[in-house]
Amino acid sequence: MPSAPERSDRWTAGDATRRAVLGDGHVDAAAARTNAFDDGFQTFITEGAWGSVWSRPGLTRRERSLITIALLAALGHDEEVAMHVRATRNTGASMADVAEALMHVAVYAGVPAANSAFRIAKDVYAGLE
Repeated sequence: MPSAPERSDRWTAGDATRRAVLGDGHVDAAAARTNAFDDGFQTFITEGAWGSVWSRPGLTRRERSLITIALLAALGHDEEVAMHVRATRNTGASMADVAEALMHVAVYAGVPAANSAFRIAKDVYAGLE
């Protein structure tokens, strides 16, 4: 991660949004694992994904959360699906919202992708109870 004097306004906004969505614990753990090999990548996702896309005013965090879960499920990114299902605690997306998004995955991306994502979401929700 860039040092404080090197942080752009977009990085600062992205870090705040990332923390609001994923939680301080997740972001702090990711920062602790960052080294010279992936520092540029971490800066890229903080500024690009979180500072540009997730920080835009056009959609609510709930809406972005559901879109993100559906896309990740459609692409088979299971670890990221789980992370973003956990993040729904912070985005306002309900369990029913996630189920509806995954039904769209079944129709538009395929039943196997949705089936896997439903299993992951069920496991995440069971762990949160």
